Amino acid sequence: MAATQCVTKVELTVSCENLLDKDIGSKSDPMCSLLMSSTDSQWYEVGRTEQVQNCLCPKFAKKFVIDYYFEIVQKLKFGIYDIDNKTIDLSDDDFLGELECTLGQVVSSKKLTRPLLLKKKSPAGKGTITISAEEIKDNRVANFEVEARKLDNKDFFGKSDPYLEFYKQTATGWQLAHRTEVYTVF
Repeated sequence: MAATQCVTKVELTVSCENLLDKDIGSKSDPMCSLLMSSTDSQWYEVGRTEQVQNCLCPKFAKKFVIDYYFEIVQKLKFGIYDIDNKTIDLSDDDFLGELECTLGQVVSSKKLTRPLLLKKKSPAGKGTITISAEEIKDNRVANFEVEARKLDNKDFFGKSDPYLEFYKQTATGWQLAHRTEVYTVF
């Protein structure tokens, strides 16, 4: 009789605080790249979050969904980059810091906060990264139709560029679940 592997899907949510500011005239435009170590110790990219404009404390809306194998050490590397161009190659973007850990560490703590480190393992200023893990048990979908009227004009020139954020309550607090695209009014 073949042994069955104990596996479950987990959703990882990433946020950062106090990132390095690498831009001149504005703030960094961070994005998180997630790498995982393969069985032959080679790093491969699992995915990337969205880029958050002009923000040193981003809460990324895009989640990483990973199979969690209970009996296997799964090494993860979260890299934070200041994206200033349209290329997919991260070597031409400013590196803001990284965290290496295991998926087991994240899952067991449910919410893991650690300092970001530069390539030479020195601190990335006061930058921290927080990764929250939640087991995916329910994959039902809810559809919403939302409309806003008579919003305050928050821009000095032109009209506001509104967007909507949905949060969900978890065991560790309120967590960003979805951010809509910016609605640009001309």
